[in-house]
Amino acid sequence: MICVNHNDHKNQRSIIPKLIMKRRYFWIITLLFLAGSCTKKTDTGQPKKVAVIVSTLNNPWFVVLAESAAAEAKSLGYEAKVFDSQNNPSLEADHFENAIVSGFNAILLNPTDSDGSIVNVQKAKDAGVPVFCMDREVNSSNVATSQILSDNYSGCVAIGEYFVKGLNKKGSYVEILGMVGDNNTWNRSKGFHSVVDRYPGLKMVAQQSADFDRNKAMDVLESILQAHPEINAVFCGNDAMAMGAYQALVAAGKSKEVGVYGFDGADDVMNSIRDRKIKATGLQSPQTMAKTAAQFADAYFKGKRDFAQRIPVAVELVTQKTITDYETTTKP
Repeated sequence: MICVNHNDHKNQRSIIPKLIMKRRYFWIITLLFLAGSCTKKTDTGQPKKVAVIVSTLNNPWFVVLAESAAAEAKSLGYEAKVFDSQNNPSLEADHFENAIVSGFNAILLNPTDSDGSIVNVQKAKDAGVPVFCMDREVNSSNVATSQILSDNYSGCVAIGEYFVKGLNKKGSYVEILGMVGDNNTWNRSKGFHSVVDRYPGLKMVAQQSADFDRNKAMDVLESILQAHPEINAVFCGNDAMAMGAYQALVAAGKSKEVGVYGFDGADDVMNSIRDRKIKATGLQSPQTMAKTAAQFADAYFKGKRDFAQRIPVAVELVTQKTITDYETTTKP
């Protein structure tokens, strides 16, 4: 006779639903994991989009910055589009509106104005679009997700020290500033003056803005030379202006006797240092800043939120003595 334990049947009936529930939980968790891992696409299945908004494409240095950012974003699996603000805060605002409305998922920004760009970055933040600043900063610590910036102050301290040695601690000089609304302009100027102003034998006879523009710098220095023909050196807030200043000195027949110092590490100035035309520059790395910004956007898409607000990128002093340490660039 076979004995049947009714309790065993009850136990089996109670175990089966539990097994089914466990399997359901397993598949739910698996599906959630897979959904979370597909970070390169939006909910519609389309690749995420990254907007690269730069202050200007009229300067080769910013072209490198923009192209490097877009290329890195694409290499990470995202769509990328470059927007040129043409140094116009209003146009930058239009680009932000376009990026938000068009469904871009992140913005890599080179701001036109340290104060004026804050409202644009805030608008993106309110729309849930992270903004990563490159090279230039905005004067706020709670709108951009992170800001990757050249160490402009320290870079120009080094240029100031080399400048003092080059002039043997005495002489008159001109400073050509960049855009007055850009923090980089003043950080570079402050770094330079933190050294140079300690030497009473050095006299600044003129200080004027040329908006980081080569042609404007040429015009500015041509005008200054009429009032101060006997200057010994020119410090420029970027390399484009350094090239413009050098052109003005060539036209005035003074390129041999007046030293020109720049900042950026642009190809034309690196070649001019090699040719012993420009004295020195501060070599930034637009590629490093651009790639870091794109990689931060990638990390954000994957769930990271704890980004440092400001990340300094070192600047190297390049002179006629050290230029051989750098790869030869192609002359235009």
